[in-house]
Amino acid sequence: MRLPWRRGVALLLGVFLSTCCFQLISALDIPLEVLGRINIEQLPSITDQSPVSLIALPFEESFPVKCEATGNPEPEFKWTKNGQDFDPFLDPRLLTQEDSGTFVIPNNGNLTEFQGVYRCYAANKLGTAMSEKIEFIVPNVPKFPKEKIEPIEVEEGQPVILECNPPKGIPPLQIYWMTIGLQHIEQDERVSVGLNGNLYFSNAVQTDSRRDYCCFAAFPRIRTIVQKTAMSVIVSSTKSMSYSDSSRSSANSILERKPSLLLPSGDRTNKHLVKGEELLLECIGEGFPTPQMEWVKLGQKLPERAVVENHGKLLTIENVNEEDEGKYMCKAINAHGEAVHYFHVTVEEPPEWEVEPKSQLNMIGANVVIECSASGRPTPTVAWRVNGRPLSEVPSSKRTLRDDKIYIHNAGPGDSAVYQCEASNRHGTILTNANIMIMNLRPLILTENGVQYTVVEGKAVMMHCRVFSSPLSAITWSKVDSASAVEGPRFSVYKNGSLEIHSVEREDEGEYSCFTENTEGKSAISAVLEVKAPTRIVDPPQDLRILVGTTAQFSCQAELDPSFSEDYEIIWEKDGVALNDSESTGYIVDDEMLQIVNVSFRDQGVYVCVARSPVDEDSALALLTVLDVPDAPEDVVLAERRDRTVKLKWIPGDDHNSTTTEFIVEFEESQWKPGSWRELMRVPGNHHSALLKLHGHVDYSFRVSGVNEVGRGRSSGASERYRTPASAPDKNPENIKIEGHLPHEMDINWEPLPPMEHNGPGLEYKVSYRRQGSEEDWQEHMVKRHSFVVKNTPTFVPYEVKIQARNHAGWAPEPKTVVAYSGEDFFFRSCPPDVPSAAPDDVEVEVMNNSVVKVSWSRVHKDKLHGHLGGYRVNWWRLRSLLDSRKTHGDKHMLMFSGDRNHALIPGLRPFSEYSLIVMAFNGRGNGPGSHPVIFKTPEGVPDQAAVFRATDIQKHTVTLTWSPPAEPNGFLTGYILQYQLINNTEEVGPLESVNITGADTTKWLLQDLEPVSRYRFYLQSCTRAGCGPAASEESTTVPEAPSTDVPTFNIRQSRTRSPPTASVSPVLNSTLSSSIDLASIHGGISNQGWFIGLMCAVALLTLIVLIACFVNRNKGGKYSVKEKEDLHPDVESQGMNDDTFCEYSDNDEKPLKGSQPSLTGDMKDRDSGDSMVDYGDEDVHFNEDGSFIGEYGGRKERVSTEIKATNQSTA
Repeated sequence: MRLPWRRGVALLLGVFLSTCCFQLISALDIPLEVLGRINIEQLPSITDQSPVSLIALPFEESFPVKCEATGNPEPEFKWTKNGQDFDPFLDPRLLTQEDSGTFVIPNNGNLTEFQGVYRCYAANKLGTAMSEKIEFIVPNVPKFPKEKIEPIEVEEGQPVILECNPPKGIPPLQIYWMTIGLQHIEQDERVSVGLNGNLYFSNAVQTDSRRDYCCFAAFPRIRTIVQKTAMSVIVSSTKSMSYSDSSRSSANSILERKPSLLLPSGDRTNKHLVKGEELLLECIGEGFPTPQMEWVKLGQKLPERAVVENHGKLLTIENVNEEDEGKYMCKAINAHGEAVHYFHVTVEEPPEWEVEPKSQLNMIGANVVIECSASGRPTPTVAWRVNGRPLSEVPSSKRTLRDDKIYIHNAGPGDSAVYQCEASNRHGTILTNANIMIMNLRPLILTENGVQYTVVEGKAVMMHCRVFSSPLSAITWSKVDSASAVEGPRFSVYKNGSLEIHSVEREDEGEYSCFTENTEGKSAISAVLEVKAPTRIVDPPQDLRILVGTTAQFSCQAELDPSFSEDYEIIWEKDGVALNDSESTGYIVDDEMLQIVNVSFRDQGVYVCVARSPVDEDSALALLTVLDVPDAPEDVVLAERRDRTVKLKWIPGDDHNSTTTEFIVEFEESQWKPGSWRELMRVPGNHHSALLKLHGHVDYSFRVSGVNEVGRGRSSGASERYRTPASAPDKNPENIKIEGHLPHEMDINWEPLPPMEHNGPGLEYKVSYRRQGSEEDWQEHMVKRHSFVVKNTPTFVPYEVKIQARNHAGWAPEPKTVVAYSGEDFFFRSCPPDVPSAAPDDVEVEVMNNSVVKVSWSRVHKDKLHGHLGGYRVNWWRLRSLLDSRKTHGDKHMLMFSGDRNHALIPGLRPFSEYSLIVMAFNGRGNGPGSHPVIFKTPEGVPDQAAVFRATDIQKHTVTLTWSPPAEPNGFLTGYILQYQLINNTEEVGPLESVNITGADTTKWLLQDLEPVSRYRFYLQSCTRAGCGPAASEESTTVPEAPSTDVPTFNIRQSRTRSPPTASVSPVLNSTLSSSIDLASIHGGISNQGWFIGLMCAVALLTLIVLIACFVNRNKGGKYSVKEKEDLHPDVESQGMNDDTFCEYSDNDEKPLKGSQPSLTGDMKDRDSGDSMVDYGDEDVHFNEDGSFIGEYGGRKERVSTEIKATNQSTA
């Protein structure tokens, strides 16, 4: 809300400091409040003048010479030029104004007449004020003289100086040496331009010979560049060069010599500078070899501000002061000697006021003292003037000059005057005017009467009583209800008349009077003081720590004086900016409440609640801290590499105001699970490195992420890879299970070592066993799998068993011994075991994706198992596609899961289908009853390939493609993506063009604008809402312009790849067909020639012979039955169990039992469950985190034949 400030009330929020005391006047002017009441004469004062140097630049239209002054009466102006009277009003060429001393010089081409030194005088009957000198400078246009410069001839190795001698002009001056083509002359240790503008060569070489050395002088202030006549330099080879051997360097023939200095001349230079200027010391040496330059300050180090430039030839110090004075030396050095030059640097100063005379107002009869002193180097001279005239020309018996001070005894009104003090030395002049007024005046109170002051209890208040008088007047303050003046430690009356009350109390409220008196009279005013209760924040906002992206809320409540209940506001600020009227949509202010929506890190900081009344305010701070997960660590590097350890170091990222509690180190290896990151270890948050213990024979990469109270942050980039050498296994297999499923047999199974723990190639296991308690030797067998069957064992006899791992690098540690019993004789048991008698309950199906579901159930009670639990078996079958309303009982599929478990993952399902599923338990004797069937549906997936895809109606520039929808669309078809590219017989192929076909019912498409006699490959993908499936491909060749020959076309049928496929045919056949295609395509116009028809017949006959030979060769060796084939190539994996018998259980938590999965596609006849995983070799096989097999199941690897058809196209 806005505060309705009251007019006429002075509101003081603390101690208010008043400014002027007019009784000890130090200003040049009497206050306007005084002049508004009485007419007081004033001495003239210069208020504005032109700078002491006024340069007439040629592009300016006019040049004002300023002089303005005030006084009462109005001053009159007078000018001098070069010490002589000058009246600008008498010269009609000058522009002047009434009541002003300023005149304007127009730029009409005659400026030189006005060049000179001007001074302005402003005078009235009381005195005269004087300005500083103003020099009006009219620069000449700089020009180089026209001259003919003779060529400079010099022997090689001798120094050369090209003089520039630039014309005088307005500084700054810039010198450039260039060629006629405006190419800069390169400068180095040998060639340089001096401060005087000359071009110096320490020693000349042949390449210095040229005829266009030009000096350019630039004057930026007048925007002028002038060029000197080009100079020619001819460098001749040395006369002593008489060697016949041309390979000898010319440098060897130059006479070497010690250095000397080209600049400056002599052995020493005195340098005088004004304090604050830039010191420039330059030395340019000559000699051969080219000398190097060095700089020193004798007796001291070079100042830190000293900079050596121009290849060591120039020493600069900016803004010099007294400390830079002293003796400097430059030294030119080469192998033959040195040359030195000394600089004596003196820093001087222009005049500067030590005591500047001040204007004064004094009463009649007072003794006046005017002081003026100045400093400088050399010491400035001080000259006094009165009303613009030297003091000696205006004698006075009352005035005395002594020690830079003027004394006026018993001053009267006639002694009022303007005194000028001028200090000067060779570096400049300074001037000041001091108005000395002698008069008496009764007290005038300039503060308004009846001003109301409001103050907060406990604060300080200043009540004013500004007085102008001469002589000084006495000022007293009193409270109206008290006869005496205010006094005490809480009350202060200042010389300017103000009353300050410290620590105001309620009793101080009331009306006050200010009374002032001098010899000329008296005066008084009153003032009212109102005391208010302070404003206090009673419920301040609290510090907050919140997550980025959430909403922060602050609240603030205050108490204040009851009279301000409708006249106060709560203001929220951040970084000094009020948020109440903020345009940012992130801040919502509702009086005492502040909300920050969607907090980001830029919102972090200190928020201020300000409770403000018309007289005071109170504030409270609250800190908003924004939290987030740590940033990713940086600079992850490997150090201290050993065979099986490495030290990982990193730099932590920003923890975003929440201390990092720990770092997670992850690894990725390139052999077993490339691209999969797994946690390796965790280290405390105050550690920035970790010693990693690694497995052998693994190619590692590492990354790090930080964890704080918010959560885990982003991971760093991957480190460089590190491969460990092979080593023996660190451990032996665990979870050894020994069971006797059959009499006289003992099945030994164990958990194999994970691939990461192999530590090297060639892992195998040594199985050792013997009867417990016997002295028999250990029976040992080496196996590569993780199971072993001991046959011909006694019935139910305890055995000691141990398993030890080994690889090519050595043996694992000595294993532990496990005791177990051999198999029981079921025939002689009194209570023969039976299959489980109960089915699992609470069977539920959770759909994970369009091909995988998770099945869960309640375990069968152990009393219903009737033996050792072997595991659970899941049977399922497809009822229908969701595109088909008819239900059919499809092929049954089965997976078996060993161990006591209550869930499993079922992979390989067909998308967009309805399934039925049952679960049953099994033991060593077989399967128990099945659960109640559960019906579930899979979501939509990508479709299969189009059932048929071929090119028809092939023309010169067009091809018609036809296809049939996929046999399994796996959802509602949304359209097709058709792609094609040129694939002529070259290594490079054309760009892949795409056509998006949105019609689901479209089965034909015409491609246009194709190249004639060119081979194309076409790809077709069917699409559903879930995406697009694998592509079917087709190849075809366009015909020439006049297709009069039967051109064979070739259809390559349905590649089973997701990417654009590459099909191959028999090399002989391919060669023959390619020849036919090329001949038909290229020579279609000669197909009616007899020799061509004969050639085609020969090719056809040759093709037929090759085909017959291939057919005979294939059937060579006689026929044999399929059964004999299987006997010759037995499928070890297929010799497993059928639906009711088992020989192995899976040791993996989720992996189905080996040999337990029949074909899932329905393309093959019912068979036993012995399909091995290699039957699905075309599919990606993965295991999820708990070991479940979740790859896409397919049928037996499909044998895809390549069908090649030749169709003759005849011309119409």
